[in-house]
Amino acid sequence: MTMATRDHFKSRIGFILAASGSAVGLGNIWKFPFEVGAGGGAAFVMTYLFFAFTLCFPVMVAEIAIGRKTQLNPVGAIKSLGHKRWTFLGYLGVASGFLILSFYTVVAGWALGYFVEMLLGNFDIGNQFDAFTKDWIKMGLYSLLFMSGTAFVVSNGISGGIERAARILMPTLVVFVLALVIYALTLPNAMEGIKYYLQPDFSKITGDIVYKALGQAFFSLSLGMGALITYGSYVSRETNIVRAAAVITVTDVSIAFLAGLMMFPFVAYMTQGDPVGIREVSGGPGFIFITLPGIFESLGHSLGMVIGTAFFLLLSFAAFTSTISLLEVPTAYMIDELKVERKAATWAVAGTIYLIGIPSMLSVGAVESLKNFITLPGPGTMNFMDFVGLIANDTFLPLGGLLISVFTAYVWKKSNFNKEIRVGSHQSKTGFLEVYVDIAISHICPIILGIITLVTVFRNFFGIDIIGGLF
Repeated sequence: MTMATRDHFKSRIGFILAASGSAVGLGNIWKFPFEVGAGGGAAFVMTYLFFAFTLCFPVMVAEIAIGRKTQLNPVGAIKSLGHKRWTFLGYLGVASGFLILSFYTVVAGWALGYFVEMLLGNFDIGNQFDAFTKDWIKMGLYSLLFMSGTAFVVSNGISGGIERAARILMPTLVVFVLALVIYALTLPNAMEGIKYYLQPDFSKITGDIVYKALGQAFFSLSLGMGALITYGSYVSRETNIVRAAAVITVTDVSIAFLAGLMMFPFVAYMTQGDPVGIREVSGGPGFIFITLPGIFESLGHSLGMVIGTAFFLLLSFAAFTSTISLLEVPTAYMIDELKVERKAATWAVAGTIYLIGIPSMLSVGAVESLKNFITLPGPGTMNFMDFVGLIANDTFLPLGGLLISVFTAYVWKKSNFNKEIRVGSHQSKTGFLEVYVDIAISHICPIILGIITLVTVFRNFFGIDIIGGLF
């Protein structure tokens, strides 16, 4: 596929919305707020923001630059730059997106299912979570609907599918978040939740908290799996990719921050403002799918239905914007490298990923052997879905980010990288951001991402916690 025939984003804002949608996902809603709460409130937020802009932003620029320069998927991009021995990096990205989507669609199916249950006024679904996830027929259907919707968007191309969907989904998602924040702030004891969320407690900033803030920043921006290389290949050469990356980073962290402003008032309302009670509430799927429906019920049947339905629709939208980019990565590989037509490639990849995701769906409770799939020295016994997440999300992504930064600075060379990022900037002089990106991609990113990768591997696979000696 040549530059002349390759589909592109029609506008800069279309690209920014699509890339922001790729970054904004379930982790922004259910993980970030509670990492903040456990990590010292505003102290964690500041640490997270520091890493988002010092570490993640440069890697994002590098990925977009590689994609735009080559107009190809991650595998084709590396080959096109003349470094065939590094094509494993592209394959790592494609594999990461493939595996992550296989279990991400399962959780997205839960969100869609809960949207339906809230719409029907079934607040008791929180107490039925185990039975709900064990119902493999219902779970299979919801996941299939989600994957089908994702495939429909991707099959319609970049401008006619992904960009068009992003222009609808992202503004709608922001409106939902803001509306829920405004309502949450009216709840009794809401300010106690906000105080807990934002009051700095620097005594809680330990090496482990720094590691979590760094990881949350990196993972939340969908880096290291080739999604932004792929999206970058559809970007006009008139686009200032450094500024675009900055806007995408700000958008992602802003939505994550707003999610905290939405969630902690609900937590404080549930615990009647008790700081100890707020502290003891753990985040993640447990709170979202088990605890929240009961909170919505306490608001009154009609109001609870409205708020609950809106929340799980928001969660579904956040998941949908991410699944689109996850599916586009292997689809682009099929189109570029295997010369398969887009619609055929999309549905073939989507169907394959759906089938591969079935063990993850069954591992939550339906099949005992998959529920207790493996025991590792660090995390202990894990189900199949958590194990795939550990491999693809926790391990492959920081490794991919490390390799992308090394490849950009030392294989492709900084001179070529700098030349590419100046395209579209319309500046006679190199700006501050460009200078910083150049320094960061050469030194800061390889060192820090190397540390993240080592800590993750040693902690999870060998049960060795080396973080104390590193931070």
